[in-house]
Amino acid sequence: MENVKIHESAYVDEPVSIGRGTKIWHFCHISKHADIGEDCVFGQNVFVANNVKIGSRVKVQNNVSIYTGCELEDEVFLGPSCVLTNVTNPRSQVNRHSLYEKTRFRRGATVGANATIVCGITIGRYAFIAAGSVVTKNVPDYALILGNPGRQKGWMSRHGHPLKNPDVNGVMSCPESGFRYQLADNLLRCIDLDEEESLPDSLAKGVKTYEEFKKSM
Repeated sequence: MENVKIHESAYVDEPVSIGRGTKIWHFCHISKHADIGEDCVFGQNVFVANNVKIGSRVKVQNNVSIYTGCELEDEVFLGPSCVLTNVTNPRSQVNRHSLYEKTRFRRGATVGANATIVCGITIGRYAFIAAGSVVTKNVPDYALILGNPGRQKGWMSRHGHPLKNPDVNGVMSCPESGFRYQLADNLLRCIDLDEEESLPDSLAKGVKTYEEFKKSM
């Protein structure tokens, strides 16, 4: 494991695969056969279960457990104390270790603090799950989900801004990046950057707060 930072209070079982530049902070536990990409950050008290696959540049905030059956693609963000699951109908007296359900977090998705993701679903690319939401169904790419049960309330850009006021062609623009997004047949796509590409360096660092953007819109 090249250039990997593991705090002395963390436990990392063997064998595991951890990409270069990844940081694992206080009181974390990484279980055997986990596969973690490059430049990830795991905050305090994070648990990663057996056989979990995590992409690169993933950020996991404090007090999150990522259970067997969960798969995180590149650049996923899991907020503090969000809850992931892997069995729909758990019972202490029924062993379902061979029946863990797959929950997929597509590239760039955000899960807010204290949100709950019920297993067996897919969170789409760059979807944004608001804090405290309870998500029980598949989420489209770029969708903004709020509430309990979680319902779609709009669309979010890759920079985390609501997309509003589509033109006659269904095109909306992000106030931070200027990227254009087009809505067609209830599917949103970015016109200016492929969904599988990382942001250019010039757009990968924020310079204004969310509130500042709200005031200027």
